[in-house]
Amino acid sequence: QVQLVESGGGLVQAGGSLRLSCAASGRTFSDYGMGWFRQAPGKEREFVAGISASGSNQYYSDSVKGRFTISRDNAQNTVFLQMNSMKREDTAVYYCATKLHFRTWFPTSSYDYWGQGTQVTVSS
Repeated sequence: QVQLVESGGGLVQAGGSLRLSCAASGRTFSDYGMGWFRQAPGKEREFVAGISASGSNQYYSDSVKGRFTISRDNAQNTVFLQMNSMKREDTAVYYCATKLHFRTWFPTSSYDYWGQGTQVTVSS
């Protein structure tokens, strides 16, 4: 079992920045990949970014590439999502999730454990 707790969400103006954190517990953090997803009202949950267990490889959706950065600190069992140049369409509940097995990064079905989510709202 893995427990995930997100934090750092809130209200930000368009063009601003936020940094999300996700603290993990329950298994050896450096053994598995991590992903960030988001879900806007009335829409399906979508992949935002992923990072390999060592942190050496990162993956991004086209909609956030160049604006968001995923990173991790294996000593602190935490994964981060730095969000810059934010847009109104970034408004959503953001979730972190674990990818314990060798699967593709983008589908939600590749992930095993999920956090409770943190709301991010971007105002114009």
